[in-house]
Amino acid sequence: MKVKGLRWLMVSLIFLVTVINYIDRQTVSVLKTSISQDLGLSNADYAAIQNSFLLFYGISQMVSGRLYDVIGTRLGFVFSIVVWSSAAAAHAIARTALSFSVFRAVLGFGEAGNWPGAAKVVGEWFPVRERAFGMGIFNTGAAVGGALSPPIIAWLATAYGWRATFIVTGALGFIWLALWLVLFRTPDLHPWITEAERAHILEGASGTASGPAWRPGWLQLLTYRQTWSVVMGRFITDPIWWLYIFWLPSYLQEARGFSLRQVGQSAWLPFLAAGVGALGGGYASGALISRGWTVNRARKAVMIFGALLTSAGILAMRASDPYVALGWMAVVLFGFQVWVNNLQTLPSDFFPNTAVGSVFGLGGAAAALASILFTWGTGQVVDAFGYTPVFFVAGILGPLGLVVTLWLAGRIDTVAIERKAETA
Repeated sequence: MKVKGLRWLMVSLIFLVTVINYIDRQTVSVLKTSISQDLGLSNADYAAIQNSFLLFYGISQMVSGRLYDVIGTRLGFVFSIVVWSSAAAAHAIARTALSFSVFRAVLGFGEAGNWPGAAKVVGEWFPVRERAFGMGIFNTGAAVGGALSPPIIAWLATAYGWRATFIVTGALGFIWLALWLVLFRTPDLHPWITEAERAHILEGASGTASGPAWRPGWLQLLTYRQTWSVVMGRFITDPIWWLYIFWLPSYLQEARGFSLRQVGQSAWLPFLAAGVGALGGGYASGALISRGWTVNRARKAVMIFGALLTSAGILAMRASDPYVALGWMAVVLFGFQVWVNNLQTLPSDFFPNTAVGSVFGLGGAAAALASILFTWGTGQVVDAFGYTPVFFVAGILGPLGLVVTLWLAGRIDTVAIERKAETA
C-alpha cells in the first residue's frame, strides 16, 4: 500500500502528541489555585514546583536531543512518552510540595524529548522550503494544547476533583503511543511512501552533507556561532512563553478576579492566537521562499515581525478591562509563536540532520535555564509586588532576543555551515 502525502500524516502525529504534552504540563497551572488552597502552597512554593519541571526539562533537552540523534525518532518517542505519561498520572498521589516537585521533575525529563524529536521528524520528512511550515504544524500543537487545557481541565476538576484529572490526562499519552508504533517510520524505511514523495523530501538537499554521518559532540557544536544564535535566542525569549504557560491562569484569578470556571471559559484565547501564529509564521517564511526569497531573507523578515509583537504584554498590564488585557496577551503569544517557529527551524537550516537534535537540545537547555531563573524571580516578585513588573520585563525580551539572534546567526546558509562541518 502506497500513501500520497505521507509526510502530512507523520507531522499530524507530532501535532497530536504536542497537544497531549501541553495538556499534561498545564494541568498544574490551571489547578494552581485549587491545589495551593488544598495543600497550603505559596507562590514561592509553586515557583519551586514548576522550576523542578524546568530544571529536568533543560537537562533532558540535551540528553534527549542526543538520544534521538543516536537511536532515532521512533524509539526516542517511545522513551519520552512512557516517562512523561507515567509521571503525569502520578501527580494524583502527591500530598506535599516535595512530592509534586519530584513528579514534575520526571514529567519535565520526559516531556523535553518531544521538541528535539519533533524537529528531527520535520527534518526527516520535509524538504527545506517546507520545514518552517512543518515546524508550524507541530508548534500549533503547543498552542492547541494550551487552548484546550483550561476548559478541559477546569471541567474535569469541577466534576471529579483535581486528583482524578491527573489520571485522565496522564492516560492520553499511552493511547497516542499505540498509534505511533503502528504508523511511524522514517522515509527510508516506511513501506507506504511513494517514490515521488521521497524525491520531494530530498528536493534542495543536494548541497547537504552526505557519506559518513557527521555527529559532532556538544563542545564541537558550540564552536559555531550559528549554534549560539539558537542558544541565545531561546535563552532570552523562551521565558515569555513560560510566563504565560505557568502564570496566566493564576494571574487571571488573583489579579483580575476570575473564577476557575471563568478561566476555563477565557484563558484559551491567547493560546488559540499562538496556534494561528505558529501556522502563519511557518507558512509565511515558506511562501516567501517559494516566491524567490532566499532562506536568509525570508526567515529574518518573519522573525522580526513576530519578535516585535511580543512587547504587547506591556499594553496588557496597562489595560483596565481584563478582556482587553487578554486580547493584548493574545497578540503576545501570536507574535511569540511566529518568532519561535522560525527560530526553531534554524538548526535544520544550518546543520545536517545528524546534528539537528543535538543543536535543538542545546537551545532547549538554554531556554529551560533562563525560564528557571525567570520563574523563580516571578514567584518572588508576585508575592512582594504583584504580577505587573514581570509582564513588563517580558515585554522587553522579544526585541532583545531578536537583536542578539540575528547578530550571531549572520547569513542563514546551510551550505556554508556544512562545508565547515565536513572539514571539522
